[in-house]
Parts: sequence; structure tokens; C-alpha cells
Amino acid sequence: MKPALFLLTCGASVLCALPADQVKTVAGVLEGTVAPASTVRVFKGVPFAAPPVGDLRWRSPEPVAKWGGVRKADAWGPRCLQGKIFGDMVFREQGMGEDCLYLNIWTPVKAASKPLPVFVWYHGGGFAAGSGSEPRYDGEALARLGVVVVNVNYRLGIFGFFAHPELTRESSHGASGNYGLLDQVEALRWVRANIAGFGGDPGRVTIGGESAGSFSVSALMASPLTKGLIQGAIGESGAFLSGPGGTLEPKSLKDAEADGAKFAAAIGAPTLAELRAKKAEDLLAELSKGGPRGFGPIIDGWCLPENPAQVYAAGAQAHVPLLAGWNSSEMGMAVAMNPQKPTAASFPALLATRFKDQAGAALKVYKAGTDEEAQQSAADLFSDQFIGHGTWKWIEEQVRTGKAPVYRFQFDRFLPEASGSNRFGASHAAEIEYVFSTLDSKPAQWQSEDRRTAAATTAYWANFIKNGDPNGPGLARWPEFGKTHQVMHLDASPKAAPEAHRERHLFLESLKP
Repeated sequence: MKPALFLLTCGASVLCALPADQVKTVAGVLEGTVAPASTVRVFKGVPFAAPPVGDLRWRSPEPVAKWGGVRKADAWGPRCLQGKIFGDMVFREQGMGEDCLYLNIWTPVKAASKPLPVFVWYHGGGFAAGSGSEPRYDGEALARLGVVVVNVNYRLGIFGFFAHPELTRESSHGASGNYGLLDQVEALRWVRANIAGFGGDPGRVTIGGESAGSFSVSALMASPLTKGLIQGAIGESGAFLSGPGGTLEPKSLKDAEADGAKFAAAIGAPTLAELRAKKAEDLLAELSKGGPRGFGPIIDGWCLPENPAQVYAAGAQAHVPLLAGWNSSEMGMAVAMNPQKPTAASFPALLATRFKDQAGAALKVYKAGTDEEAQQSAADLFSDQFIGHGTWKWIEEQVRTGKAPVYRFQFDRFLPEASGSNRFGASHAAEIEYVFSTLDSKPAQWQSEDRRTAAATTAYWANFIKNGDPNGPGLARWPEFGKTHQVMHLDASPKAAPEAHRERHLFLESLKP
């Protein structure tokens, strides 16, 4: 039956079944694809909000317009506008633009006897780069284990996190910025309204992300806008709890508005009308010319009424099961690749520069008895201050409230590099291909140990998404962190061990005002 005649005949009747590769959403019918010999159907480039262009630039996402007929979901949607920032990102879509609010869905071909749990993934990239089309994020392996995977684009940089006094005045909520976070919330609302058609359970949604995606998860758990939309959370390397001056620390609305006004004046477009009239490509080009250019999440009084750290301190965040952790040497590469390596003699001076009168206390936890120990301590310090400590604090606060189980991991698996870049351990983002079992998306000399690590890691994640508990048949036991202070070390032979180096985080915590 032709699509138009099919829709005319069926209308909105629930008695008229769609073909197996088609799904009816609130906006219209989508048709997915199945690769040869695959047991997973993929829907690519699914619009979950109206294109944020023209007058919708720097506004909360609007519902996607309805369409007639059958929309082919066989091509990745454009990635959100961004510069060339990270060399490890590989994109498969055709180009980028402001019209970028698309998501991708992986779901088993064979219908399950009951609705499946849903995993909504937010990519990393410092809130400035990234895309759901990156092959390392493919959800096929998780879908084969009985999970519906949803991979989301969200506005980035100046398009996703630009605040301005005029934007605040025109908002019915008295807020501006955080459009990227609002896109993430809108995707959750879309999932609630539509995922049942893809075999998913709208009442069993786990959100997850890495780096900026993990920061996003911590923020969404603290936002009143996600109430009732999430039932579990996974965070890989990052959270908004590191304290003042920490990585990606959210700005106040006042400071973000001031930065926005300075940027607007610097590019000769001081009014909102002039800013919206600017070509998107020109705005992106202006970001490379100096001045206030850092655009990220904001304590806007609406999406984030308070700093997430305050929300967690008060125990007012979402009390859902949390699986979180970080890699064994997130920033060790910075030491390994620096020809000027710290020594037992020079490292104390570095601590004195960073910690002033607390340098002596720092040296007790970041020891430097030998040159080798000093280099390891430098790798540990940079990793802790970059990502580790904020993630540690997130886990600690979630445990302290005691209302949902918490599972903590450390990802240890890494491939030896000829350059020695992995000398200190698994670096930032190293776990992604293992979580999704997408090792072959990246050229490397993969070993059987890597395959085993990926199989176990993907299984742990799938179990957690299904049950709020990563444990399952054939896997090493993963104890709850809150009950045991045991951390699961993910490698070819995963094993739990007592938390190590707690004294480092207690020291960093003692520095906060």
C-alpha cells in the first residue's frame, strides 16, 4: 500500500498495524532500517524538536512539526554547529547546521514479550563539540542485550549556552542560556511520548553520558524539569560537583549575561535582533577571535535553579540508581607527553604554585619521594582536578543521601602506545568503545583481552539499565559502593577492590570555601 493511501485508510486507528519496519510517533510515521544479518533495527536522524533557527535561535526547543506519509529514518541528522576541537571525533552525517535536533534509536527487530528498558545517551565534547553519529556510540550491542538505545544531539557552544540580558527579558521564566540542556530535557519528553512504539518502556529510562555528557547527567538529576522522566543514571568521567574553578563549572546568570553582552558588542551586534540576524557560520567564526568565548551551562534559575553542588548537598536531586566512575589516568597523557616532566625536586614547587600554604598537605597525598613517584603524582593530580574529584564528590553525595543504590567503577584497560601516552593508565574517553562494544569503529591492535573487557563492560551496563543493578550471570560480582566502599575495576578480568586514594579527594575537598 502506498504511504499516503495507507495513512488515509488507517488514520489514527490503533487497529491498523504498521509494517514491522515502521513506527507511528506523535509527529508521524518513521521507517527504520535493518543491516543484513542484523537483529537490530536502527532509526537515524529522527527529529525530536523543531529546527532552532531564525526566531527560534536561543529559545527553548519547540515541538517538531507533524509530517504526512512515511519519513525515512535512514540517514544521520546534521550535527550541531561546532569547530574542529577534538581529534578523536569521527562523524558520519552530511554536514552540520543549526537544524540539528535529531536523535537515533536502536531497537531489537524481534518484538519482546514486554516493553524494554531505555538508555538515553548524551555525547561528550565539552559542550562545544560532538555528535550522535559518532560510530563509537552505536547502540547495536546494547540493543542485542535487550535495551532500546536513544542517542541525542543537543545544541553546543554559543548556540546552546549563550545568555544575554535581552534573552532573559524575553523569557517567560526570566532565564537565558542552557538551551543545550533544555534540548536534552526535550529529548526525554520525546522518549516519554514515543518510545513505546519502538518497543521501549517510557517508565524505565536510564540516562547516561561521558565527559560533558556525564556532567549533563549530573545536572539533569539536579534539575526540576526532569522530575519523573528518569529512573536511572550512568556517569562516565564528569560531574558538576568539583567546586569553584572546577572543570566546566557553571556560571551565574549574571556573569553569563555579561559575557554574552561583551561578545555581542565585540562582533558589532549588540542587540538581540542583530544577533539573530547574523549567519550561524559567522557566529561560529567569531568564536576564534579572542574575548569572552566560553559558553557552557549556567545557573539560570529555571533549568538549573541552583548550582548542582548545592542541590546534591541538600539531597534534593533525583534519587535513582547511579552507576558512575572514571578512568585510571584521565589526564596522565599530559604528563607522559610533556618533555618537561616533574621530578622529586621540582614537583613540590608545582604544588606550592597550585596550593600556596596548603602545599605541605598536598605533598602528603601526592607524594614525590622519587622522580618516578613525582611523575605518577602529577598524573594523579591533573586527573583528579580535571575530572576525578568532581565525579568522586557526585558519588559521595548520592551515597550520603542513602535513597538509591550507587555503583562505582574505575576503568583500567588501555592499549600500549608506542608514544608512551598511556604510561600512567587509561586516559579520558578510553572506555567508550568498550561500553558500547564498538572496538572495531576505531583502528587499533585490539587483543583478546580487549574483547573480553568490552563484553563484560557492555553486559554490566545493560544489566544496570534493566535492573538498576549491574550484576548478572557470568560476571564478577559488583558490590554496592555505599554499602562496601568497593570499586569495580574494569579490565579483561573485572574485579572489585577497596576504594584507594580517598585521602587525595578529602584533601581537595578541604580546599573548598
